[in-house]
Amino acid sequence: MRVKDKEQVSQEMEDLDDNYNTNRKAWPLLYWGDFWCAQMENWPHQDSPLDFVSGSNTLESISEDSVATERKNDLLTNFIPTLRSGEWSDIGGRPYMEDTHICIADLAKNFGCDVVSEEAISLYGVFDGHGGKDASHFVRDHLPRVIVDDVDFPLELEKAVTRSFMETDAAFAKSCSLESSLASGTTALTAMIFGSSLLVANAGDSRAVLSWRGTAIEMSKDHRPCCMKERRRIESLGGFIDDGYLNGLLGVTRALGDWHLEGMKETGERNGPLSAEPELKMITLTKEDEFLIIGSDGIWDVFTSQNAVDFTRRRLQEHNDVKLCCKEVVEEAIKRGATDNLTVVVVSFHSEPPQPSSVRQRGRVRRSISAEGLQSLKSLLEG
Repeated sequence: MRVKDKEQVSQEMEDLDDNYNTNRKAWPLLYWGDFWCAQMENWPHQDSPLDFVSGSNTLESISEDSVATERKNDLLTNFIPTLRSGEWSDIGGRPYMEDTHICIADLAKNFGCDVVSEEAISLYGVFDGHGGKDASHFVRDHLPRVIVDDVDFPLELEKAVTRSFMETDAAFAKSCSLESSLASGTTALTAMIFGSSLLVANAGDSRAVLSWRGTAIEMSKDHRPCCMKERRRIESLGGFIDDGYLNGLLGVTRALGDWHLEGMKETGERNGPLSAEPELKMITLTKEDEFLIIGSDGIWDVFTSQNAVDFTRRRLQEHNDVKLCCKEVVEEAIKRGATDNLTVVVVSFHSEPPQPSSVRQRGRVRRSISAEGLQSLKSLLEG
């Protein structure tokens, strides 16, 4: 992760209203975030029209598209994924490697924990450090155990994961107070798979992208200062955005660690502008869900979400080797001029490769943007 990033164009969009009942409650099926930062080319359907709102400050909702409708239909049939995972990392153009990752096929068994269910709970994650590798390595080594030890594991995974992010962050703060040389920070993105449920938790600008019939569905939102929702949160807590950076220092708005940076975090009941609380997204997997890509921001500097899905899909169709596919993604990122550390984890939900399709059908989606978002976009484009 870059400690400083170029400020990116922002575009405000509504969440798709597509809820359905899973084990205990309704979960949002597709999540599109408030602002897509410099990712206009990442829209899953690039040929779909963009409807601008004029003369109104009301943000119009995006109409439900064919992808959401078909996903609902897919839920009528039970699907249990056959998990295969691979990973690959490279130092890229940086002098030090600060990325790290985890791939744990059976979380409870890995820590000798007895759970009621016989189904394995798998955990995958990418941790992109900045200011050193200590924070990313600390989170990698401690977060899985904290999750397993949480009182709500495994029945309430959402609560367990959220609390574990915060507790791991607090534990790292204590370590830094005892040894100042550990001072650093890291983004954290985890994906947990339990039966047919997929839970993604993200704090930072790593990204998780799901392939549904070859269509990219972003399972996380990049936490960067250009996101207006994040900016409002930051300013309400006494922080500020200076030239596109949080308090003029960081290119991300959520991360674990960074306790050494003045004004970023507070202990006790008060919260600082830099948050370790993850945003969660949970869906029920269907047979049409092919694989999940988890990558540090160095990958997304040179790949759009859809481009990464297309590239991964082609490689899996060629050889169906998930680890080799990860290596090829990283090598391709380097060819494209990536300068950051590079880490990618791919989790396939089938033993067979994705089915080839001669022409990928793209649904027509009406998208809209608020007057405020339109004005911000115009101002940026006009320089």
